[in-house]
Amino acid sequence: MSQSVRWYIIQTYSGYENAVKTDLARRVESMGMSDYIFRIIVPEETVIEKKADGKEKEKVKQLFPGYVFVEMIVTDESWFVVRNTPRVTGFLGSSGGGTKPVPLAPDEINQILLKIGVISKPTYNHLLHKTVEVINGTWQGLKGVVVHVDNDQEKIVVDLDLFGRATPTEFDAHDIKEA
Repeated sequence: MSQSVRWYIIQTYSGYENAVKTDLARRVESMGMSDYIFRIIVPEETVIEKKADGKEKEKVKQLFPGYVFVEMIVTDESWFVVRNTPRVTGFLGSSGGGTKPVPLAPDEINQILLKIGVISKPTYNHLLHKTVEVINGTWQGLKGVVVHVDNDQEKIVVDLDLFGRATPTEFDAHDIKEA
């Protein structure tokens, strides 16, 4: 059994997501499961709704009605605590009959966590005008100076010395490292 911390989706009765979050947090505390069950989130966003009379009203909207996201290490005990929380109908990705649930892929959960502001996108402004080394791809091993950073796209433009002249070349942020 894997002992890694991963994100899972639990299914709940629609409309009871926050109640499940509260109940599960209480159970984690009372049953001493804080070493196995970490963050419990109900992804939601605030939207502005226009009423018939023209007035605007802020409303909190569930991004995934009927689902609660749980960061946990799945053991028989932690799985039992979550599954037996009132109004939890099961894990998404578990076919039932005692099969363990399938965790979310890191890029899937990161998109959700970014959208609701739990995590923020990394910024690369600190690399501007610094010397970096290309660690992947055709130009691996070459060094150059960062001349532009696009944090939204996670792209970095580096002046590489190609054929005796500085040539601006775009890289994904994970393809370079500070030299």
